[in-house]
Amino acid sequence: MKIEVVASVSDVDAKRWNALTNGSPLLSHAFLSALENTDCVGQGTGWQPYPLLIWNETELVGAMPLYVKSHSYGEYVFDWSWAEAYERNGLTYYPKLLSAIPFTPITGARLLSRDPEVKALMVQTLLELVQRHQLSSAHVLFPDDASAEALQGAGWIERSGVQFRWENESFTDFEDFLKRLSHDKRKKIHQERKKISTAGVTCRQIQGAEITEQDWDFFYLCYQNTYREHRSTPYLTREFFSALSQNIPLNVLLIIAEQDEMPIAAALNIVGDNALYGRYWGAMRYVPGLHFELCYYQAQEFCISHNIRYFEGGAQGEHKLARGFLPRPTRSYHHIAHPDFDTAIRKFVEREAVGMEHYQNELEERAPFRK
Repeated sequence: MKIEVVASVSDVDAKRWNALTNGSPLLSHAFLSALENTDCVGQGTGWQPYPLLIWNETELVGAMPLYVKSHSYGEYVFDWSWAEAYERNGLTYYPKLLSAIPFTPITGARLLSRDPEVKALMVQTLLELVQRHQLSSAHVLFPDDASAEALQGAGWIERSGVQFRWENESFTDFEDFLKRLSHDKRKKIHQERKKISTAGVTCRQIQGAEITEQDWDFFYLCYQNTYREHRSTPYLTREFFSALSQNIPLNVLLIIAEQDEMPIAAALNIVGDNALYGRYWGAMRYVPGLHFELCYYQAQEFCISHNIRYFEGGAQGEHKLARGFLPRPTRSYHHIAHPDFDTAIRKFVEREAVGMEHYQNELEERAPFRK
């Protein structure tokens, strides 16, 4: 086995990388290299690509999306308090090592290999990289079960979280889905959609070559506006979305809302084989209920019509519960180099996990479906 770390995913042969991803568009060479080539990650962003590769002679048998981080933005697993504790004690938390899909809180493979021994080798290599470069820590966010098993077996700290996911139970149409909800939830959704219709709002679902550069220009205005309203700065560049549309056109779903023959809002989704991933949205005009229509109901209808099983709505949002989403646990794994901080953080996440379990139980009791 040969272990290699390269400067970017773009330096790796696309076919070899994609052969390890099981077809996931968010882990694809096209998606990750588009982030690099359009300056969303790389020098000056705090996300320095550092992908890990494992070779068996000339065959790529393992890979890992990996970054050296100089901050904790765009991760959706919050460790700011850990960084502050380091600083209070005169220690440096950044840079740190991170395996994740940038700006994307979606569960998926992180140890890209079919061989358990290769996965174990990648986990061991992460520890060696932390020690070699004197980093504070290594973190693996939102790993799937197979990746989590290897990390758990190596004794990494496991941290719990909760996200909301909608499941298409072979519904014939949107009304068939609504029939499964309790009366009050069904009535509320009918009312919300009626308000949208009464306001004269219509929605276009477009993919691939149907999406024009003018559509992307409008979407980016909406995307920027969302961050502006939260007094923040967009992570992604305008060029990234064009690159995405060119590199994986069939995996891109853009939904545009129009009123008075003018676009007023847009939402971007990534289409996988068995899941639709809701990513970004924004509006240039306020219409009551427009967010729910554009980001949830339109996406659910797309899943039903295209026989897609899951819709992953992204991080946070208890309001998703009333719209047919159910809570499910997420995990992240952490290696802390400093022994005293390792002990303290282990105790912290143990306490946090108890609260998270109670929170998930409470959410499950509020499930929106008919008893």
